[in-house]
Amino acid sequence: QVQLVESGGGSVQAGGSLKLSCASSSYIYSTTCMGWFRQAPGKEREGIALIYYGGSLTYYADSVKGRFTASQDNAKNTVYLQMNSLKPEDTAMYSCALVKGIGNGCDFGSRWDYWGQGTQVTVSS
Repeated sequence: QVQLVESGGGSVQAGGSLKLSCASSSYIYSTTCMGWFRQAPGKEREGIALIYYGGSLTYYADSVKGRFTASQDNAKNTVYLQMNSLKPEDTAMYSCALVKGIGNGCDFGSRWDYWGQGTQVTVSS
């Protein structure tokens, strides 16, 4: 069983920045993919970032590309999501997820093995 714990959420004004963390209770192997997702009230969950192959590859949804950056600290078993130029529409509950045993990579539709509890991000105009 792997536990994922997110932190770093909060309230910020539009144009501001936040950095989310997702700490894993187990080592993040190179064959593990980490994903960041968000869900706003009344909306479907949206995949926004992927990081895998030990942090060497990342992928971003168009909605956050150029503003958000995912990174990984293997020594701390932690992945991060640096969020810049935040907009009110970024307001959501942000969660991280983990899937093991990826072969050719992962995508937002992968069968994620573990999820964190989420951290709230609120961006005011």
